[in-house]
Amino acid sequence: MNLALLLGLAAVLSLLPAGKLPISVQRWLLPLAVALLGVAIWHGACALTQTTIFPTPLESFAAIFELARSSRLWNDVVASLFRVTWGFGLAALVGIPLGLWIGWRTRSFLAFNPLVQGFRPISPIAWIPIAILWFGIGDISAIFLIFLASIFPIVVGTTAAVQNIPQVYVRSASNFGLTGFELFRRVVLPAAMPQIITSLRIALGVAWLVIVAAEMVGMQSGLGYLVSDARNMGKRYDLVVAAMILIGLIGIVLDVLVRQLQNFDEVRWGFAKR
Repeated sequence: MNLALLLGLAAVLSLLPAGKLPISVQRWLLPLAVALLGVAIWHGACALTQTTIFPTPLESFAAIFELARSSRLWNDVVASLFRVTWGFGLAALVGIPLGLWIGWRTRSFLAFNPLVQGFRPISPIAWIPIAILWFGIGDISAIFLIFLASIFPIVVGTTAAVQNIPQVYVRSASNFGLTGFELFRRVVLPAAMPQIITSLRIALGVAWLVIVAAEMVGMQSGLGYLVSDARNMGKRYDLVVAAMILIGLIGIVLDVLVRQLQNFDEVRWGFAKR
């Protein structure tokens, strides 16, 4: 891998007249330029320090192909995605209605907000011993940790979304005779959805981070366990970095999937087009 070639490619891509290119092209061209620049800096740092422990980009990419050829990688990916899907899904099912209720009712906010703010700063990693004590080592413990990691960003974001709804929306709807559930369904929920989707994106990022950390400590499968096992398996740091890259790529895919919710007509109005 040639450092000058990588730097040249990154420079060429960054100097292209991006403003004249379609936005669909810019979406992959600009990140590609930044990625190439990052790989070039990574390669240059390894060459400059002459390290024999930390892997070069070429060694890490070779390790990705080594992992891809093994069935273990796909089993670990499926295990992590299974746990995140269930934990995050349950958190969304509980957190969104709870946040709507807390944000809409003043007494509910006064009663439950201190409790939410008290539990929210507690790291989900600190719950690992309790999760193992209650549920043992397995998927249920991981799902419990993901639920805890996800629900508080969702509740806080949903509560803030409801409280930040302009009162003119509610008053206008009331003038047209909307009250009770109809007011909530046709005005409050659509007005809050853009910010709710943002809170879901944040919660999913936290969930993906926590599951990897939890799997490194108390699980026997998953991408986090793969990182820990590769480190202990003759200090295969090329596999460690390869797993980290895969974790990041999967995180990007998950964020893109959640962002697709912005394309629904009911919430598209809440996102500015740049």
